[in-house]
Amino acid sequence: MNSDRPLDGFRSIKVKLGILVAFSVVAAAIVSESGDRADVPAWLTVPVTVAAALGVTQWLARGMTSPLREMTAAASAMATGDYSRRVRTTSKDEVGELARAFNTMAADLAASDQQRRQLVATVSHELRTPLTAQRALLENLADGIVTPDSTALHTALAQAERLSELVADLLDLSRIDGGIATLDYTSVDLAELVDQGVAEARSGAELRRVSIESAVEQNLSIEGDAGRLAQVLANLLDNAVRHSPDGGRVDVDVRGIDTDRWILEVHDQGPGIPLDRADQVFDRFGTADESGGGTGLGLAIASWVCELHGGSIAVLPPMPNGPGARVRAVLPRHPRTTPKEPIMTVPAPAPPIPPTPEVAPAEQQPFVDALFGRAWPERGITTRPDLLLASAGIGLVAALILPYQKLGLGVLVVLLLCGSLVLYASVRKRAPWTMTLAVVAIALSALVVLRSAEWLTVIAVFVTGLLVTSALTDARGLLAMFGAGASWVAAAVRGLPLLGRTLGALSRVSILWPVVRTVSISLVALVIFGGLFASGDAIFGSWAKALVPDINVDGVVLRAFTGVFVAGMVLTACYVAINPPNVNRIALPAGKRVTRPFEWLVPVGLVVVVFAAFVVAQATAMWGGHDYVQRTTGLTYADYVHQGFGQLTAATFLALVTVAIASRKAPKDTPSEQFVQRVVFGLLCMLALVVVASALFRMNVYQQAYGFTVLRVLVDVFELWLGLLLVFVLIARIRLSGSWLPRAALLSAAVLALGIGVANPEAWVAQRNIDRFHDTGKLDAVYLKSLGDDATPTIMSGLPQDLASCILRGDTPRGDVLEWNLGRARAADALNGISGAPENCVDVMTRPGH
Repeated sequence: MNSDRPLDGFRSIKVKLGILVAFSVVAAAIVSESGDRADVPAWLTVPVTVAAALGVTQWLARGMTSPLREMTAAASAMATGDYSRRVRTTSKDEVGELARAFNTMAADLAASDQQRRQLVATVSHELRTPLTAQRALLENLADGIVTPDSTALHTALAQAERLSELVADLLDLSRIDGGIATLDYTSVDLAELVDQGVAEARSGAELRRVSIESAVEQNLSIEGDAGRLAQVLANLLDNAVRHSPDGGRVDVDVRGIDTDRWILEVHDQGPGIPLDRADQVFDRFGTADESGGGTGLGLAIASWVCELHGGSIAVLPPMPNGPGARVRAVLPRHPRTTPKEPIMTVPAPAPPIPPTPEVAPAEQQPFVDALFGRAWPERGITTRPDLLLASAGIGLVAALILPYQKLGLGVLVVLLLCGSLVLYASVRKRAPWTMTLAVVAIALSALVVLRSAEWLTVIAVFVTGLLVTSALTDARGLLAMFGAGASWVAAAVRGLPLLGRTLGALSRVSILWPVVRTVSISLVALVIFGGLFASGDAIFGSWAKALVPDINVDGVVLRAFTGVFVAGMVLTACYVAINPPNVNRIALPAGKRVTRPFEWLVPVGLVVVVFAAFVVAQATAMWGGHDYVQRTTGLTYADYVHQGFGQLTAATFLALVTVAIASRKAPKDTPSEQFVQRVVFGLLCMLALVVVASALFRMNVYQQAYGFTVLRVLVDVFELWLGLLLVFVLIARIRLSGSWLPRAALLSAAVLALGIGVANPEAWVAQRNIDRFHDTGKLDAVYLKSLGDDATPTIMSGLPQDLASCILRGDTPRGDVLEWNLGRARAADALNGISGAPENCVDVMTRPGH
């Protein structure tokens, strides 16, 4: 089986498609079922399953679609005049038949193009020769060098006649190429036709002292176009006379060979026609000897007339007793045709051309390259085995140390290995923006050893991914950053051609497969014989058990999924690094600015008025106090402030959207227009900042009343980030330049995420709830119990030991070195010496004040 085209042996494209679908489904089912049985998480099973199905599909479909891609590339080359391209035709299905037909067509087109070029060159030469001679003669006559006597005039007439003959022949051939020809069928007396043709030819033959003899069967009458048949005879005689030596002889033989056919044979005493060129003399300008003169079209026209009559013409071997050429036309006595009707003819097939050297297959554009096109071209990358092998190595490391391990040093090691490889591969690794984001990404990655909260790790990894893709693609705009993030996922498809080339290059390394085979065979032998000896001898078995760790199928499957997933993620990131897409082309179309200022001022002004009214309402509530709020709304102050937090957050976000849209529509050509923009947008941003402050104040009052949670803290941070964006927008609108704004927003989000991790939000929330407990006696013990190890030292130091022990219930194992984590280590130290939770935890937690 051909590894490049594994399905070539099947003769039907339908069967191939069925096999493709079946193998893809089976591969996906096996991988998915293996993951389910091994309790692999769905977020890990799904991408690996999809990758397996795509891998099988890519391998099997490569042989199905590559001929089509080659034909597309070859057809494009032919459009530019390159007819040397050919398609590999190894498959036996309908696509293979199409490829073979395409190669035949390409060969015919190449031959036709060669004939066309030869035709143009020869016609130019044939026209130039008599025209040059005629021009020289006429110039001599005009200058008085030559006397205008009958000799000179006959010479000019002969040159004009030769031009006329050439033009007439070309007109006949143009009718052939046009596919339209007419024959006037009548009864033809061949004796009379031959006598007249020989008589006309003898006038030219006498100049060369060539005699013409004819032998015609008497009473031989046929049906045909007398004019065209006379043209055949004239062309054959002209060709024979021109190639005959002085004093030579030309014989014409016309006779019937049976009741349905007759022959016309012309034999001269010239040099003859080599048999290897016997077919070429009937091509246009295909004369066997270029020294004989003539137009080079006579025999081609004779061949066409014979075929039009339903006959044939050919060169016969020379006679045994003498030299010369023998040309015989075999024609029917009663051709089958309709008189006076146009006959559509097809030019004779191109003569066989000598075998050409093996032509490399046309450079094809893979389907993936065509799919992404100009949006993401591949810029001169051949193969990158270093990145493939390094990604596989990182995947192997991840498979060994990540499964069944908690967040800690092992995860950091994998993240640093991934980041180092991607940074090494990046074409922008020396750019200041890339280096800045790399430092922030490393700091975010370090949170996995600083805090044990998994939700914090998810946020850190997500933000790190945005930083990495933005750095690799040099994204500058908001949409460009979204496109950069999407390119990481799309690289799984975009990088398939490079992956295929790299795997192909590795497969051609002579030492690679012998090493793989040797290692595989050695492992099989070790397992078989080691298992036999271990089961047959107790001492050997104890040694084997000490050396070989316990291996279970589920663990192997989980590690395999983990390794494939990590290797794939790193490999796709490396592809983005070495071939980043131009994501900065992703942008909204330039908006048409309004011509009348009120078109943007009125709606934005109304928004400003609404924001101002809200600020006035907040000031009224603040000055009126809690009694005013309750008297006016019927709500407690805590309920009042909680009621509108979500709406205020939405209003803040929509204020940013309003500024973004209005700034694209508002004109800013004149200083007055720029001043209006600064005032209006600046006022809106400042009022929105007041809304942000109100939202933060409301959330603080609500938490004081109902308790602090991590989610509420994150909401506070998000609102604070929106306020920071408003400050950025305010600065950008004052400067009337905001190209730096998306990058500032991204970097500020990363810094805030890093700040959240450093601040230890779970411990902070636990401390706020403990303070509230000491102040009010109220404690949400159930929520404190849901916090992770990062809050354990705070809970142990801030609450009575019996209550803290009931909330925490047990100790925190330290784990091995790969699981080391500062938050978990501090939790273990805090619980050191605590024997366990009291037996009466229900009483302790329901005790007044608890």
